[in-house]
Amino acid sequence: MLTSLEKSILRALVFEYMTFAALPVQKEKIELWKALNRSKMVRPMVTIDQLPWPELMCDELACVIADPFWRSVEDDLRKTLYKWKHFPVDMVLDPFITIPKAIARSGFGIEVREDTLGPENSTAKAHRYINQLAEMDDVSKILDDRITHDEGETARRLAEAEALFGDIAPIRMVGCGFHLGIWDKITSYMSVDECYIAFYDNPELLHAAMERLTCATIAAIDDANRLGVCNDIANVCHCSYIYTDELLPDSGAGKGPVTQNCWSLGLAQLFTAVSPALFKEFELPYITRMAGYFGMIYYGCCDRLDDRLDLVKRIPNVRKVSCSPWSGRGAFAETIGPELVMSAKPTPALLATGSFDEDAVRRDLEVTCGLAKRNHVNLEFLLKDVSTVRNEPKRLTRWADVAMNVMENY
Repeated sequence: MLTSLEKSILRALVFEYMTFAALPVQKEKIELWKALNRSKMVRPMVTIDQLPWPELMCDELACVIADPFWRSVEDDLRKTLYKWKHFPVDMVLDPFITIPKAIARSGFGIEVREDTLGPENSTAKAHRYINQLAEMDDVSKILDDRITHDEGETARRLAEAEALFGDIAPIRMVGCGFHLGIWDKITSYMSVDECYIAFYDNPELLHAAMERLTCATIAAIDDANRLGVCNDIANVCHCSYIYTDELLPDSGAGKGPVTQNCWSLGLAQLFTAVSPALFKEFELPYITRMAGYFGMIYYGCCDRLDDRLDLVKRIPNVRKVSCSPWSGRGAFAETIGPELVMSAKPTPALLATGSFDEDAVRRDLEVTCGLAKRNHVNLEFLLKDVSTVRNEPKRLTRWADVAMNVMENY
């Protein structure tokens, strides 16, 4: 039960959010994103996400609601408003409040076993994973990921939200999304070192694990489609805005809560240190099966992809491809072609130096812009995986100001 003070705080946050969401710039940004996503870029687009929130902590971000569910709603609103006020770049605020449906997922039957090292509030701890897939028989531990939906609880959440702030903002109940980067699961079940060794010593084990995880993921996809609980109005996939004429032509204008109307993310970060031939054998067949269930795919994260873009292009429905700091930007821009979006990840290391160097940020962005322009590439910048700003939150604002100046002079 929320107190009167908690209700008033939540209503004030919703009102402030809706004030910003009603600004004409939101529609303007949607049109720019749609142009990029149809490969008719007006200018490169920019987002900032995945931040070291403990270093940014201030009164604006301090949550006060005790109830865990509504505290998560409060936290999301506070973080969204903070980003909008301090480094909005090309953010878009949809003119409604989203509340999650009461969806549960069973998971894959294995709990990660690990040792960690680092401060309690760190966003970049070190992990040592304990191998739970040492033998072929261990693959049977991986179970289908099953999805259930408590319609009664979803209705209760909607009614409570309507009573709390329905007079201020429209409310949209939203379902689930999917992450197809299942090599991240295998590395956390085995450890990165054990995976690399198995490529040579036990490739059959890796194939068996990937087959089992692929089938387990598809089971969840089938459940979500049967229940109609996919989030078809999500405007972001992997920190990138995904407005498109085909799937999401405007805020909240999804085509229906099934995977064919949604984006999904695929990645295989482990493969940065292996050959394209191993990518072709151990990743491409499995991501191909899963990607076919979705309308559009964002592929890649921190993995190097400049040397295997010909293989990435074979993934069904791929629309955006990550160019991480570990990819050669020149080779990437020369190879990506005019149909896909080069999703460039500027190095967050420039926010972690002893003193913040705006000129270094500008040079870094301009190099990528120059390569994209020379090769007629559709380009976006996603500043993400920011582990530290040296307890100087204003570095993010300064980075944003430099980035937008570069984009406006593209």
